Amino acid sequence: MAGKRLKEMTIMILAQEHIRKEWYFDFDAEVFRHFCENLSRDMKRLGVLLNIVHNRDTTIKITSYADLLNSVRISSPDDGHANQCVGHIIGKSEHLDIMDDIGTAVRRVAFAPETIAPSSEFRKVCHNCGCGC
Repeated sequence: MAGKRLKEMTIMILAQEHIRKEWYFDFDAEVFRHFCENLSRDMKRLGVLLNIVHNRDTTIKITSYADLLNSVRISSPDDGHANQCVGHIIGKSEHLDIMDDIGTAVRRVAFAPETIAPSSEFRKVCHNCGCGC
């Protein structure tokens, strides 16, 4: 994207306390790092610089898949979206596949931000994650 400024987006992974082990996902595993590398490369080709950060200072209790979605936040200042959880962005997950859902959320924020409900709207997918939705 020579000469054109890239849109910057951030995926923030919050620390998790897994109350129900069936919803455990290792965000430090090689498979997730590989997913992030591929997603970042694909998004850069489309004009989006994707940053992945881990926030180990904030912990979410994981008792359901919705909580797992809520532990992943996406920000895109250029689009007016700050720190929104994946559950708020995508609504109901089709396949309960966290990597697929993160990819869906990133693409929606990057290319269709107007389709995302405002942060003040109540969404049933959120469970006291502190994101305000």
